[in-house]
Formats: sequence, structure tokens, C-alpha cells
Amino acid sequence: MPVNSVGARQKALRSSVVLHAGMAVSGLVMLLFLLAHMYGNLKIFEGQQAFDGYSEYLREIGEPLLPHSGALWIIRVALLLSVGIHIYAAFTLWFRSRAATRGKGAWRYESTKNRRGVQRSYASFTLRWGGIVIGLFVVYHILHLTADVIAPGGTSSSPYQRMVNGFSIGWVVLSYAVALIALGFHLRHGVWSAFASLGANTSVARRRVLNVTATVVAAILLVGFLIPPLVILVGWVQ
Repeated sequence: MPVNSVGARQKALRSSVVLHAGMAVSGLVMLLFLLAHMYGNLKIFEGQQAFDGYSEYLREIGEPLLPHSGALWIIRVALLLSVGIHIYAAFTLWFRSRAATRGKGAWRYESTKNRRGVQRSYASFTLRWGGIVIGLFVVYHILHLTADVIAPGGTSSSPYQRMVNGFSIGWVVLSYAVALIALGFHLRHGVWSAFASLGANTSVARRRVLNVTATVVAAILLVGFLIPPLVILVGWVQ
């Protein structure tokens, strides 16, 4: 094999490993945010004062060392960077995979790469489309419940009231549920893939643990995020 070909293959392998690691780390950052966000949403059961108080507390973290909402903006920037890295890595690896399938360029090595242990589930096939659905929903979600630009059910300065107003409408809850199902599939594969990329998928036993862990994490977030809109829709929270 020509030296140049070997060098190109090694360079491609190193680059892909970095991209997989970037996807894994950025995905785990977003997972931690989702868990914190789910916790905040569940405070809806404590009433308007507690929910709005928690929302305001997030803007006061770090004061007086940081300006009002300073810590919140740091979190937002970190999340935005994580999302950017995640999307860039995902699409770059996807294009390389397509090139490998067609036997083009330095990525041909992928077509003969040992695939043992790579998860081939329904979630993995729908991962990219699920990511697009989630991305579009996040934009809508921010405009609705954060910026109060889109206001089904009516605008309000109260985060609690915005949730109640929005989730009292059936189609809003339905759209939310569809996006959460897409998120569940995305997380099911993403959590597994993230830990596998970081070296946790080293044996059959560990693979089973990863599968169970990924399923449990996805289920917890799916149920945790679905409970508030459903209980609001049926009138248990007003």
C-alpha cells in the first residue's frame, strides 16, 4: 500500500475519533442540561410562586460577582457551543460515511472497518431526522416559553402562567409529545453512542449495561418532560 494512502487513512481515522469524542462530550453536556431543565419543569407542581421563584433564581445565580442573568448567559453560550459542535460532528461523520459507502477518497477505510459492537437500532437509523425535528422544536420552544413571542393561550410575564396557557391547548401538547418522542429515540441511541465513543463499550457485559442505561435515561426524560403538559391539559394544574 502506498505511503501516502496509509498516511491519509491514519489521518482520517484520527479525525473521525476526535469528531466522535466531540459528539459524545457535547451530547453529555446537553443531557445534563435536559436533566436540570426537567427538574425545573416539575416544580410546576409546587405552584406559581415556587415555579416563578425558581425561574428568577436562575437569573440571580452568581450575583454580585456576575451581573443579573450573567450565569444564565454563560450556560446558554456553553449550550450553544455544544449544539454547534454536535451538529458539525454529526453531519461531517454522516458525509464521510456516505463517501465511504461509495468508496470515495480517504474515507474508503470506513467501508472495511470492523463494525462489531456498533448499535444498529431503529433509533440509529432515525437519529439524523430526529435531530432535525428536535432542533426545529427547540426554536419553537424558546419562542414560546422563554421569549413569549409565540403565545398560544395568551401571553404572560409569569413563566408558570405561560406554561399553563400553552399546555391547556391540545395541539400544543401533541406537538410537544411528538418532539419528546423524537428526543427519546435520539437519547436512546445518543447516550449509548456517547459512552461507547468514550471507551465504555469494551465487552458484552458492558454493552448490556450501556443498553439498559441508555433506555432508562431516555425513559426518565421522556416521562419527566411529558408529565407537566399532560397534567395541565387535563386540568390538574391550573
